[in-house]
Amino acid sequence: MSPNIPTLHRLSNGMNALLVPHESAESLTFMVFIHVGSRYEEKANNGASHFLEHLFFKGTDKHPTTLSLSQELDRYGAEYNAYTSKDLTGFYIKIDATKTTLAIELLHEMLFASKFDPAEIDRERGVIIEEINMYEDNPAALMDDLLEEVSFPKNSLGWTIAGPRENIRAMTREQILAHKDRYYIPPRMTLVAAGKLDKGILALLEKTFGTVTRPKKREDAAFLPFSGSPVRAPRLKFLHKKTEQVQLGLSFPGYHVSDPKTPPARLLGLMLGGSMSSRLFTEVRERRGLCYGIHAGHQALEDTGIFSISAGLETKRFGEAVSVIWDELARMAKDGVEQKELQDAKDHYRGKLTLAFEDSSTQADWYGKQWIFRHDTKPPEAWLQKMERVNPRQILSVAQELFQKKFMRAAVVGPFEEKELKGMF
Repeated sequence: MSPNIPTLHRLSNGMNALLVPHESAESLTFMVFIHVGSRYEEKANNGASHFLEHLFFKGTDKHPTTLSLSQELDRYGAEYNAYTSKDLTGFYIKIDATKTTLAIELLHEMLFASKFDPAEIDRERGVIIEEINMYEDNPAALMDDLLEEVSFPKNSLGWTIAGPRENIRAMTREQILAHKDRYYIPPRMTLVAAGKLDKGILALLEKTFGTVTRPKKREDAAFLPFSGSPVRAPRLKFLHKKTEQVQLGLSFPGYHVSDPKTPPARLLGLMLGGSMSSRLFTEVRERRGLCYGIHAGHQALEDTGIFSISAGLETKRFGEAVSVIWDELARMAKDGVEQKELQDAKDHYRGKLTLAFEDSSTQADWYGKQWIFRHDTKPPEAWLQKMERVNPRQILSVAQELFQKKFMRAAVVGPFEEKELKGMF
């Protein structure tokens, strides 16, 4: 893997910038991360981060319409988009490196000179509500939301990123801009430029993002940490829906980003449901024909984590499928893994990361998140070395700690009555 070690710079206003050179590249990916997402919101403004992300594409003083913004980038074949997660909002442009100035200046303009026209805000309400409708019409996406809700009770991690429809309809322009002013500040922003870097890029970042005013008094607030799912909390979130397939999600409390158990948990997910040769895929799909797809994995967050299994299952044999999945988890917690199976998982992880890292957008995303969540600028090889040190004993220990029925939470979307699921979870 190419050792494109980044250099960390701090602009005059305190904003962090990571430069990741790639000598053989002809493109540049420029990303702006803001350390805010739905878990930083309150009930009344849940959805504000995502709403705000949409509005940055609706016109600036210099480019007054969405079309004028998109035409500026489309003429050079650029890739550009944004996303909102539980803890981050990200914007990126990937473009011919000769157009670096355009990419940086345009993202700066969008984030700090957008008009937030009231008519555009009202129009976008309908767009976001249709986005919510789209996800709710997708049983697998709906199940994911229900699983988060039951896995993180009484915490903003259990809320949807888009927020409820009533919030989107009621949220005022003033509330949206207050959220922006509170969180779109230099201490919460990280810039990443990866690919072919112009010699004057740092000066350009200083000229643009370096001029963003640092607040004299910070109004941003930390999220409410998740204290853990109590054993007596609700175990199942169920939604009756007429579907041909049942969507199932199972979860167990996991580990935070800096926990030494996170690497073995990641490998455990790969061995159980991270590939077409994984245990759950082999047993549930290939041997028994109970599903088309099944996946398992561990996601680490700042203060907690979640190990989850998701599958679309045959309705008539749903109970059998649940039993088979649990039996595989129990077998892992009882017998563990042999060294070869573990090494195969390590090789799979290394191979996937190596392939992905040929893309400057993957590099920008990787280093940005590494810095924000771990304050680390080491290349992927350092993380891969941690994975290589994981042994079968650690896998067994983590499996035994994770896979306990008293901690298991479940979400089901399908054509059942809730009483039919009694005793399964």
